Amino acid sequence: MRDRRFVEAIREALSDEMARDPRVVVMGEDVGFGGVFRATDGLRDRFGDDRVMDTPLAESGIVGAAVGAALNGLIPVVEIQFADFIFGAMEQITAEAATLCYRTNGELWVPMVIRAPFGGPVHGGLWHSQSVEAFFTRVAGLKVVIPSNPHDAKGLLKAAIRDPNPVLFFEHKAAYFALHGDVPEDDYVVPIGKANVAREGSDLTVVTYGMMVNHALAVAETLAAEGISIEVLDLRTLAPLDRDAMLASARKASRVLVAHEDKLTGGVGAEIAAIIASEAFEDLDAPVSRFAAPDIPLFPYIPPLEKYSYPGRDKLEAEVRRLLAY
Repeated sequence: MRDRRFVEAIREALSDEMARDPRVVVMGEDVGFGGVFRATDGLRDRFGDDRVMDTPLAESGIVGAAVGAALNGLIPVVEIQFADFIFGAMEQITAEAATLCYRTNGELWVPMVIRAPFGGPVHGGLWHSQSVEAFFTRVAGLKVVIPSNPHDAKGLLKAAIRDPNPVLFFEHKAAYFALHGDVPEDDYVVPIGKANVAREGSDLTVVTYGMMVNHALAVAETLAAEGISIEVLDLRTLAPLDRDAMLASARKASRVLVAHEDKLTGGVGAEIAAIIASEAFEDLDAPVSRFAAPDIPLFPYIPPLEKYSYPGRDKLEAEVRRLLAY
């Protein structure tokens, strides 16, 4: 084991997979220079211009070229500089990459990964603060992965690169340099589609993903001093959802709070709440609740308004206490 920051775990996964499989190539804006968050730093020096390719500022072109590369024997790992810009490639992702295997009856596969930094509050304001994952979780043919720690970041990214399907891999911007932890030196993968109980508990379960997992763990630690037992279920994968893990945790704790940084309306939490309410209703002692960002276009740039609108740790604790008191 080695202590690694989140961004270092991402970089190691890319480097390991490029060394393991010569078909893996990296594409994106400024990736040859390390990228905005330095996730691809040093890769061009090691693997050359043919495998680490800087692209024009055109998301539709980047993803479109990657789809073509995947259909012709490569495994492209695309970096969208910020998730806010991914909408320029929606047609290529949803109408091409996601559907080609189905449309060709399994004759054509699109093994590619699209990495994108997302989330706040990092004073990003316009175009640098959105959570966009919910747009893609309902697209059949796509897998959507969001790690919460360096160990999972490396293992899940390696699994995504080895997957024959297109995978959207979202990385929280605040995690890159703030989170660190033990990462194995040996080769390993974290299976896509399997949630993880990040903390065992019996009074209430928080179902969440990404950076919100770390907020939930901090809240659980605070409440443990009061004798309150909170379970934290880290989804890790939003498509496909680990329904068995969600239902088992819900039945165990009888109270469920689904938490995410994305907007409330139409977020991933709505689908999770519907599944639990439909299939574990008789095991619940309270309605399934959701904790999310308000329905505003973006997190404001002005720090006081950003803090006010962001669904952070203190607000999460207040919502957990409210549900416990139901």
